[in-house]
Amino acid sequence: MKFFIDTANLADIREAADLGVLDGVTTNPSLMAKEGITGKNNILKHYKAICDIVDGDISAEVNAIDFEGMVREGEELAEIDEKIVVKLPMTREGVKALKYFSEKGIKTNCTLIFSAGQALLAAKAGATYVSPFVGRLDDISTDGVALIEQIVNIYENYGYTTEVLAASIRHPMHIVQCAEVGADVMTGPLSVILALLKHPLTDLGLEKFLADYKKGNP
Repeated sequence: MKFFIDTANLADIREAADLGVLDGVTTNPSLMAKEGITGKNNILKHYKAICDIVDGDISAEVNAIDFEGMVREGEELAEIDEKIVVKLPMTREGVKALKYFSEKGIKTNCTLIFSAGQALLAAKAGATYVSPFVGRLDDISTDGVALIEQIVNIYENYGYTTEVLAASIRHPMHIVQCAEVGADVMTGPLSVILALLKHPLTDLGLEKFLADYKKGNP
C-alpha cells in the first residue's frame, strides 16, 4: 500500500518524507486555505514547493466546475511538474475531463467518490486514481471500508488499472482495514500515519530493555 499525506503543510510533508514511508501527497482548496495559501500564483508556487520535497505523485485539484475550465486549470497544473496529478470531481463534466486528460497522457485523480458506480465510471474514463471518502461515509452510518472492498473487487473483475486511493482516513484502523481489503493507496493527515507507530506493549518493552541495560551498565 502506498502512503500519501493529505495536507498542504510543508513541515508535515517534510516530516512524513523524513520518516521514509511517504509515496505522495493529496491536497484540495480547503487544505490550501488552511495554510493561508490563497491566490492563483501563490497556490501554483506552493504546489511546486511540494513537488520539490516529494518524489511521488501530488494531486492538485481544479476549482472549475465546467469542462472547459477544468481543462484549462488542469493543463496549467500539469505544467508545474511531471509529478502533478490533476484532481477532478465526480461530476458529468469531471468525467469528461478525466477522458480528455487520459487521452493526453496526463495523470488524474477522481475525487468525491461515494459509490461503486461512480468509481466504475471514473475507471472507464481512464482515471489514474479514484478517491472514495471512507471517513465521510462512516459519518453517515455507512461502511466506508466496505465501499473500498467493493471497488477493488470490481476493478479486479475487469482488469482496470485505476488505483483505489482510500481518502478521508480518520484513524490508524482505517489504514489497516483498507490495506486488508486491497486499497492501493491511503491518504490522511500526518497524525494518523504516526499513530501506526504506537502500541503500549512496544513502549513497555522498550522501557524494560532500557532498564535491564542500565542494570548491566551502571
